[in-house]
Amino acid sequence: MGGLYAALHAGHMVGDYWAQTDRCAQAKGKPGKDGRRACATHVATLTATQAAFISLAAAATGERLPARRVAAGLAVNAISHYAIDRRDHGVMPHLCRALRRYGKEDFARLGAPGLASGAAYLDQAWHIAWCAISAAIIAGKG
Repeated sequence: MGGLYAALHAGHMVGDYWAQTDRCAQAKGKPGKDGRRACATHVATLTATQAAFISLAAAATGERLPARRVAAGLAVNAISHYAIDRRDHGVMPHLCRALRRYGKEDFARLGAPGLASGAAYLDQAWHIAWCAISAAIIAGKG
C-alpha cells in the first residue's frame, strides 16, 4: 500500500501544480457553470496524472492491480478533490464552520488571498488524506 500511496501523492502534486492550467486554477472556485467546468477539467487532468503514476509504479514493481479497485480509488479521490477545490462553493466553508471551535475559520483566512494561506494548507491536507484513503481502496482485497 505504501507504494500506491506514494504514487497517488506524487501524481497529486504533479497534477495539482504542474498539470493544472492557470485558467483552471483561477476559475475553479468561481460560482456557476464556468467554475464547475474549470474544476471538473482540473480534476480530470489530475486524475489522469495520478493514473499515469499508478501505472508507472505498477509497471516498475510488476504489481498487478485490479482495474475495478484502481477505478474506484481514483473515483473517490476525484470526487473528494472536486468537493474541496470548489472553494467557497464546495465543502471547505462548511467544514471550517463545523470546526469553528477549533479555529478553522480563522485559520482558513490567514494569509488570504494567496498560495500560502490557511485555506491552501487545509486544501492540501484534505487532498493528501484522500490520497491515503484512495490507496487503501486500491490495495484492498476482494
